[in-house]
Amino acid sequence: MKVAVVGATGLVGGVMLKVLEERAFPLAELLPVASAKSVGALIRFRGKEVPVIGMEEAIARRPDIALFSAGGSTSLEWAPRFAEAGCTVIDNSSAWRMMPDKKLIVPEINGHLLTPQDRIIANPNCSTIQLVLALAPLHRAYIAKRVVVSTYQSVTGTGQKAVKQMEDERAGISADKVYPFPIDRNVIPRCDAFTDNGYTKEEMKVVHETHKILDPAIRVTCTAVRVPVTGGHSESVNVEFAHDFDLNALRQLLREAPGILLLDDPAKDEYPMPLLANGRDEVLVGRVRRDESQPNTLNMWVVADNLRKGAATNAVQIAELLVEQRLLRRIAQAAG
Repeated sequence: MKVAVVGATGLVGGVMLKVLEERAFPLAELLPVASAKSVGALIRFRGKEVPVIGMEEAIARRPDIALFSAGGSTSLEWAPRFAEAGCTVIDNSSAWRMMPDKKLIVPEINGHLLTPQDRIIANPNCSTIQLVLALAPLHRAYIAKRVVVSTYQSVTGTGQKAVKQMEDERAGISADKVYPFPIDRNVIPRCDAFTDNGYTKEEMKVVHETHKILDPAIRVTCTAVRVPVTGGHSESVNVEFAHDFDLNALRQLLREAPGILLLDDPAKDEYPMPLLANGRDEVLVGRVRRDESQPNTLNMWVVADNLRKGAATNAVQIAELLVEQRLLRRIAQAAG
């Protein structure tokens, strides 16, 4: 198994490398890939220094799987070329997510849809992943009709330059800014660019991707806000269901759902926070309570490390499914 990480020198690419190592992903050779200015730089992986290579060399070396985290335009240009060389691409950008012939995968929810014919697989938006993981078991049980979500998104979602802006502001250093306003001691009600309907691209990603992954019949509205934290994204989620629910039974569904960690004991001040999610792969859910303003409606608070389950870990989990499928096919062929 030969694996390329495209965008290996970036924030998410670095976490992809870390997750591959932590999860003991069965690769024989790592190909760290980045832009021309980074070629030759050394990446440390499994105790060894591995040189960064360029796109053309990576394709020539024919990786089995390529994890892409290098932006939409790069993905649109290069992912098809990797695929033509026999590689399966798992892309973290928004480039392929809403294309009808490309699958948008959260392994715990719809990983079973993957086939050997899928050569470019889309990794959902970070905010969407944590939302749909919390919604999926509840939607199966009670049928979600409408979801109102407000996000509180870490500066790490913008990248290394945004983290530096916040750190510079906290240190009183005047430097280049990624955001149009200060982010330290501030919240900015804008994630990504505005669209013609007044919503941002980030907000509409949550709407469209939730429809594609879970159910197009769910009415979804979103407000996405950038906050001065680095540990992960938080979401206030209000869900109206078609059927009534028992809170204890609902909590048990969340407790048993794969990828979810229920932290819901307000009397002990136990609830999700970015400080708790930082470095973890689970989606943390808490503050679970009935919305007393209307029937069959729930409030909950959902937090996840946006660089891990919101990006790198989800991509690696998709790769693990591909490896598992290939192994099963080989076993079946040997048995046949």
